[in-house]
Amino acid sequence: MQNNGKLALCFHTLFVIFLMAPLVVVMLVAFTPNGYISYPTDGFSLRWFRAILENRSFVQAFWNSLYLGIGAASVSAVLAVPAALAIARYQFRGREALVSLFLSPLMIPHVVLGVAFLSFFSRIGVYGTFYALVAAHVIIIMPYTMRLVMASVFGMDRRVEQAALSLGASQWTVFRRVTMPIILPGVAGGWILAFTTSFDELSMTIFVASPSTTTLPVQMYNHIAHTIDPLITSVSTVLIVLTALLVLILDRIYGLDKVLIGKG
Repeated sequence: MQNNGKLALCFHTLFVIFLMAPLVVVMLVAFTPNGYISYPTDGFSLRWFRAILENRSFVQAFWNSLYLGIGAASVSAVLAVPAALAIARYQFRGREALVSLFLSPLMIPHVVLGVAFLSFFSRIGVYGTFYALVAAHVIIIMPYTMRLVMASVFGMDRRVEQAALSLGASQWTVFRRVTMPIILPGVAGGWILAFTTSFDELSMTIFVASPSTTTLPVQMYNHIAHTIDPLITSVSTVLIVLTALLVLILDRIYGLDKVLIGKG
């Protein structure tokens, strides 16, 4: 920041304000006592935050999204580690095609993927199940995990592994005690990005979810389609606060530079 001039600092400040202003307005509207979305409000009330706890659909949708995000992100991380190691360290026919396959969900609109998953899951008889939803989310979040894990593997000094092997360690011991700790920041960063993407996913999920597996974004979308009240703003405020607390905790305990960019 010391290298930036006054004009650059003013631009950055205005840019941050431009990004944060909608979030601040949403949070302020959440405290309205009125039964409709209005700002400025006539007073201060926690009415719509209490309404979240009284609405079982939103509570259940939150837990569905949480379980779905954790499960899908964990599966994608487990699959991404061996795939990234194989792609980064070995030359074989179809290597570039394999990389393109893992990253291809980034190039396909989620609406198209949703329709495709709907048809496929219906044909094999698993439509609406939680496992089908996890499988669909693993496919769309896999690119985020793969990119960060591959970056960590490519940036790793293999001489550390060779030193461990020369001292008599087995391949499994080297992976568990040398390789995995080194690439862990990339794996953790990929897991967090994958979890966030899965938790917020709507366009594809709305085609695959059933009434018993409705996620929070789908529930919010359905609620807005039928009525407009400050309940949506209170739910959004809770998510904003939880996200800010999570970022703060990660920064204090582990460091965002390690988690998100793999900095040592």
